Amino acid sequence: MNNKEAKKQEILEAFQFRHATKQFDPEKKISDEDFEFILETGQLSPSSVGYEPWKFVVVQNEELRGKLREVSWGAQGQLPTASHFLVILARTIKDTKYDSAYVENLMLNVKKVPEDIFGQMKVRYKSFQENDLKLLESERSMLDWAGKQTYLALANMMTAAAQIGIDSCPIEGFQFEKVQEVLEEADLLEDGHLAVSAMVAFGYRSQEPRPKTRKPMSDIVQWVK
Repeated sequence: MNNKEAKKQEILEAFQFRHATKQFDPEKKISDEDFEFILETGQLSPSSVGYEPWKFVVVQNEELRGKLREVSWGAQGQLPTASHFLVILARTIKDTKYDSAYVENLMLNVKKVPEDIFGQMKVRYKSFQENDLKLLESERSMLDWAGKQTYLALANMMTAAAQIGIDSCPIEGFQFEKVQEVLEEADLLEDGHLAVSAMVAFGYRSQEPRPKTRKPMSDIVQWVK
């Protein structure tokens, strides 16, 4: 088997290994080095027009985990047992609108885009948000758009974790408004610039999962030639 085929097999084995772990072994902890690696794959993930509209909050505080558990029906087994628990926040319209201070700082100071080029980009992004996807019709549309980007990072982090033998579970089972209240109380939402998008638990499984099942490829893929 050549290097390319070996790498493909390694990646597929990681996808077979990954499953939505409902309960972790609380005695097994992820090393700092391994978790930094997982976070880096989130940092390096792609996003629409490069806005990186996310923030990753690693919740290790037991009191805060307890408060989140009260309003997160889908994380009942994960919050008390996960080695690391991540709340993924999406940036709101305050930051993701084409003419926001966040976008200007990101493009000029982080991505080092020349000012004249950035001026042209704003015209294009204005049309993209207003006309192409009609995102500016509501604040919720903008938040959902940012949330789509966070899921790219979420998937990459889970896959990277699986490739080094670490389990994970993505979580949407929570009461949005009540989680917002908990996070706001903890001063984690930057005065309305962030909102919860998803959660994900990481750790080591406490028991083996059922065999993975998926619909056949013929049901989900259509070639148009």
